[in-house]
Amino acid sequence: MFAAPINLCVNPLLAATHQANGSSSVRARPNTKTQMEISGLDSNGRQFKNPDEMWQEEVGDSQKKHDWYSNGVGYWQGVEASVEGVLGGYGHVNEPDISTSEAFLNTLLARFFPDAGRNQHLVALDCGSGIGRVTKNLLIRYFNEVDLLEPVSHFLEAARENLSPENMMVSGDHKAVNFYCTPLQEFTPDAGRYDVIWIQWCIGHLADDDFVSFFERAKAGLKPGGFFVLKENLARSGFVLDNEDKSLTRSHVYFKELFNRCGLHIYEMKDQKGFPDELFPVRMYALTTEIPKRVGTSRPKRKSNRPAVIK
Repeated sequence: MFAAPINLCVNPLLAATHQANGSSSVRARPNTKTQMEISGLDSNGRQFKNPDEMWQEEVGDSQKKHDWYSNGVGYWQGVEASVEGVLGGYGHVNEPDISTSEAFLNTLLARFFPDAGRNQHLVALDCGSGIGRVTKNLLIRYFNEVDLLEPVSHFLEAARENLSPENMMVSGDHKAVNFYCTPLQEFTPDAGRYDVIWIQWCIGHLADDDFVSFFERAKAGLKPGGFFVLKENLARSGFVLDNEDKSLTRSHVYFKELFNRCGLHIYEMKDQKGFPDELFPVRMYALTTEIPKRVGTSRPKRKSNRPAVIK
C-alpha cells in the first residue's frame, strides 16, 4: 500500500457515532458531553482526561501512527468519488458551504490585496481537495492557478476529470495546474508559491505533532503577505475522536493552542450557517504568520486584530 504513514485529507464533515452492534450510524454529534475543556471523548463515548492520554493510545509508537493514517485513508478509499460521497451523504450542504466560504474569501481578498487581487496572478493550494469540489465551485474562479493535494487516488482522478478544461466554465487563464497524491504530513510546498493555502475538512486527520510540522513547512510555501484559510468542524469543548475514520474534532481553545505552537495568528473568523443541527458546528479561520496590514478597504481600523470573545 504505502511505505510511510498516510494522512487522510478528505472531507470529514461528520463525526461517526456507533450503535450498540458496532456499526456506524449517521455521522452526527455524539450525545455525550465533555465535562472540561481539556477533556475529550471518542465516538463510543469513552472519556479521555486530556489530549496527551488520547494521542498516546492512538499514535504512541511508530506502528500505531502508521495504522492511524493508513486506517483513515482506508476508510475513504471505500467512499464513492462524488459530492454525496465526500460529504458523507449530506450533499445538500454543498451550496451553503460554498456560498459562506465565498463571502469569507471575498472579505479577505479585499483586505489583503489592492483591488482585491483582480490585477494580480493569484495562486492557491487546495488541501484535502477530494474530488475538486471546492476548487471547481470556488477557488478556480478567484485564482489563476490552483494546485490540489489529496492522498486518496480515486478522488484525485475524479478531480482531474472534474477540472478538465472541457468541464469548466472559466477563462483559460484560470486552471488547475498540479495534482499531488500526497498526504498532508508528507507534503512540502514549493517555497513562495501560494497566495492562499486553503485547508478544509482534513486537518482533523493529523496528530498534533504533524499538525504543527505541516504548518511549519506550509508557511514557507506562502508568498509575502499570503495567508491560510482553515475550515473545520468544531467541538463545543475539548475534543471528539472518531474511531471509524481516525479523525479528531477539536474545540476553538484546542485550535488556538495549536495555532500558537505553529506561530500563527487568527486574523479573522467566521462561523458556517445553514447546516443541519445534527452536524458539528463549522468555523473558518484566516491565519497569518504575522499581523498583516489591511489594504484596499475603507473600513475603520480596529484597535486590535484579535477576534471578539465567543460567548
